[in-house]
Amino acid sequence: MIVRLRSLVTQWTAVVPVIAVVLLAFTWGRDLPGALVALVTLVLAGSVLAAVHHAEVVAHRVGEPFGSLVLAVAVTIIEVALIVTLMADGGAKSSTLARDTVFAAVMITCNGIVGVCLLVASLRHGLAVFNAEGTGAALATVATLATLSLVFPTFTTSKPGPEFSSAQLTFAAVASLVLYGLFVATQTVRHRDYFLPITQQGKVIDVDDHADAPSARDAGVSLGLLGLALVGVVGLAKGVSPTIESGVEAAGMPHSVVGVIIALLVLLPETIAALRAARRDRVQTSLNLALGSAMASIGLTIPAVALASLWLSGPLVLGLGPTEMVLLALTVVVSSLTVVPGRATPLQGGVHLVLFAAYLELAVNP
Repeated sequence: MIVRLRSLVTQWTAVVPVIAVVLLAFTWGRDLPGALVALVTLVLAGSVLAAVHHAEVVAHRVGEPFGSLVLAVAVTIIEVALIVTLMADGGAKSSTLARDTVFAAVMITCNGIVGVCLLVASLRHGLAVFNAEGTGAALATVATLATLSLVFPTFTTSKPGPEFSSAQLTFAAVASLVLYGLFVATQTVRHRDYFLPITQQGKVIDVDDHADAPSARDAGVSLGLLGLALVGVVGLAKGVSPTIESGVEAAGMPHSVVGVIIALLVLLPETIAALRAARRDRVQTSLNLALGSAMASIGLTIPAVALASLWLSGPLVLGLGPTEMVLLALTVVVSSLTVVPGRATPLQGGVHLVLFAAYLELAVNP
């Protein structure tokens, strides 16, 4: 019995995703009592840690930048499914859900994740060193996607309110897919070396020499368990969202804060994986995860909600308000100044974290 328990503990990363999916099946669409919410939250946290572990196994097998791409796309696909599901169930109050979630993802990744990774890497290794060419290309794509999808709807006049007309929404969806596809091709085929981590001396690290790569079988098992873990993370996050909504309303905060909290939960696997990479002086991997997640969030969410709007009732509000646009513009400017030198000190990390804190403060107290 003791041997079995010890084996279970050592293999918890394989057990927790299965438990999460089983728990999700029993709790989906039901009102959860307080004790069950606590259990769901505990399993949710375990699923996040399991997802990070399996993502790192897959990343070690396929190498960079493919490993970062696997986690970013997997999380975003399930996040998109969550957004569409909540929009279908939420009625009129969900008209801004896609906008709030995508903007939250951009702020969390470009300021929160980037800031903490730059701070940790620079404090631990003296400087945070990365490839300016690849990071700059990723940042330019994120800025373009965010402007096309979240800023332009505020200024268009074909439809009243911060909304796109059908033709404009179609263009934004197609442009998002094209830009994201071009970036993935550049990252994985044409200029893969721009997205590989580098040493303090600027030498590209093409292979990770700290451990042998896992076998194809182990990587395949981890890929399957990664999918289960991510389904558990997003599904259980939806399960506890009514409790989060009740708490937000009781505290008198705006409804958009719910989207921020859910985005923070969904992006936890990428945050932990990026932080671990920064601690190992693989800052480029951290930036691949952060900016890749922001890009995937926009590039996949906007086409998905554009398609879903064909059968969903109610408006689809995508345009940001003045405060959010200022935050987005400041984020793009600061990020550009961070990326250009190809290296960062704790100051740059602190600036991004202050921007992230300002976003959270203005989300709670607009």
